[in-house]
Amino acid sequence: MRRLVLLPVLLLTLACSSKLERSKAEDLIRKDYPVVVPVTVPEKATAEKGSPAHLRLTTLKENLEASGWFTCELRTEGGQEVFTFRLKPDAPKAIKAAPKGGFIMPAAEATFVRVTKMDPTREGVRVMYEIRLEKPTAQFSLFQALHQDVKVGQTKIRYATFEKKKGAWELTGTDEVFRKAE
Repeated sequence: MRRLVLLPVLLLTLACSSKLERSKAEDLIRKDYPVVVPVTVPEKATAEKGSPAHLRLTTLKENLEASGWFTCELRTEGGQEVFTFRLKPDAPKAIKAAPKGGFIMPAAEATFVRVTKMDPTREGVRVMYEIRLEKPTAQFSLFQALHQDVKVGQTKIRYATFEKKKGAWELTGTDEVFRKAE
């Protein structure tokens, strides 16, 4: 009779002390992917002539004018130049209003690749994983003009944290800056 009582206690103890398996971590992270990598277009921006910000805005203006989806205006105020971007009515529906003003256009997707490292912490496990830039859109050339070092197929490192809650591992957060498509 005593053995029957000890067996469930022993199994429960083993289950609670189990470590996070790589495949379980990958399954939990994979649910949040793919994510949309956007290009953000401000409604209005000001930059000093010759500054890196001015160069970025000039590149943005040239690419947006070539797309035909925006009207772009440039005014000079002293040593500053004011760039104004307005979305045309016939622009693709994929271009959305940004929450803090301006516009967001999808440039590509980032997909989950694999977990590369798992480190135990006091609270749980910290996991390092890779994502890959894939499926470029028509706006990807604009994204590359603003970020010259980016290429399709390139991988980036991200981090996730896991904690054990009620006997099961839960993904409690990642440092991913992009979000899933709506």
